[in-house]
Amino acid sequence: MTRPITVGVDGSTESLAAVQWAAREAVRRGLPLRVVHAWEKSDGEDRATGVREALAQTAGEVTDRHPDLPVTTDVLDIPEGGPVEALVAAAADAETLVLGSRGHGAIVGFLLGSVGQQVIAESARPVVLVRADDRAESEAAGREIVVGQQGSPDDSAASLEFAFETAAARGAAVRVVRAWSLPTVFTFSPGSLKLADEAGGLEQYEKKALAEALRPWGERFPDVQVTQHVEMGSAGEVLLSMAAPAQLLVVGRRAHRSAVGSRIGSVVHAVVHHAPCPVAVVPPA
Repeated sequence: MTRPITVGVDGSTESLAAVQWAAREAVRRGLPLRVVHAWEKSDGEDRATGVREALAQTAGEVTDRHPDLPVTTDVLDIPEGGPVEALVAAAADAETLVLGSRGHGAIVGFLLGSVGQQVIAESARPVVLVRADDRAESEAAGREIVVGQQGSPDDSAASLEFAFETAAARGAAVRVVRAWSLPTVFTFSPGSLKLADEAGGLEQYEKKALAEALRPWGERFPDVQVTQHVEMGSAGEVLLSMAAPAQLLVVGRRAHRSAVGSRIGSVVHAVVHHAPCPVAVVPPA
């Protein structure tokens, strides 16, 4: 079964930019595009008719730009679980779910609030967030795809795979970023210090860890140019410092569950709110 690129729309400038981003990505990857809108049944049939007409118009505009791209549209009934459940269900059948990042409405209106964070935290597929001012020119040659790497090779495998696959489809280079900090008294151990000493110091240890994590992806994507970047500092701050010239920022998601619901983690929270470029949040494999 071929998974589509699915994009949620509500008529806002942000969601329309997301549609164009999703269409370009679908063309590059040879995938169909699915355009969806969530609505409350209580809004009435007249509202539903208007939504279908708006979706048809949006699909027509996409087809005008990309005549060979298969495009389908769907009106999603919001279930009792609300828009989170509707979007998570839509994402489950998609290769990627694409959303505008500052819209107003049932789909994207909550993206920077609790509902949007739950969608990111609970989606089984990557979620890409697109700003209103995103343009095709931002994907021009010379603009890198930046991806964060942390922990062991397995910890970042899903986000690295997404970044390298996207770069290969675009003919883009990848900058892989690993941020590190001095160990605290709570994380210090004689064993970790021994490993750092054997590597030639903490920074060299981090560089070695990054190179090890990248090895399989370099072998799988030999034509993708890779820059390895290791920097001391907060992961969120380091990634954001490289976001402005990037065409896409990719981060792995480590969702945390608590009594008040899902949490997306501080790094994802920082880049979702502050990165000027599109952001892809990738769940663990």
